[in-house]
Amino acid sequence: MLKFYFNGSPNPTKVGLFLEEAGIPYEAVPVDTRTGEQFKPDYLAINPNGKVPAIDDDGVKVFDSNAILLYLAEKTGKFLPSNTPANRAELLSWLMFVATGVGPFSGQAVHFKHFAPEKVDYAHTRYQFEAQRHYGILDDHLAQRKYMVGDTYTIVDMDVWGWARMVPFILGDFAKYPNVKRLVDEVSARPAAARAVALKDKFVFKAEMDDEARAIMFGHLKTKAA
Repeated sequence: MLKFYFNGSPNPTKVGLFLEEAGIPYEAVPVDTRTGEQFKPDYLAINPNGKVPAIDDDGVKVFDSNAILLYLAEKTGKFLPSNTPANRAELLSWLMFVATGVGPFSGQAVHFKHFAPEKVDYAHTRYQFEAQRHYGILDDHLAQRKYMVGDTYTIVDMDVWGWARMVPFILGDFAKYPNVKRLVDEVSARPAAARAVALKDKFVFKAEMDDEARAIMFGHLKTKAA
């Protein structure tokens, strides 16, 4: 059975959405990143980057949420657009846009807004600006279509949803991104999305972002202290 290594953060949640949508049997394996479980040797053997999520599909190991979505979609043939060169190009382009832009800039915007031990105005302003710019691109794209790739609900919509549902936490509200909100609301209303979000509640994760958790999650703090 496929093993799904996860926690409740955006990237694992979008993989959970695919698993639930596709009806793939899986074993959920919690990885508590605030206690350092992501750095245990057994997990690093699956994901050498020490991040979540990862999957072990009967010996086939895949890490990075975007790679996992593409792997599962191609394996099952589900949640892909019709197989044309134009659709394939658009699918890959938007997947990489989320992988290299939306996700990283959203993550850094959250870090400098909510978790950085020092308030750095330049860093906060830069990542807020870039996150806003990326969501603006998504919003403009969705103004012309129902879903990210034509009129078909695909892994790209799942990919966007994972981060975009957190826009209020990242940027404050959806006021400038009504089309992104429309997509988020539609996906969030799907029963599979509710199950994916609720998966974390079946396990106990450390809730406190205390000094120990910061030292584990933000390794540069230990380097600075040394």
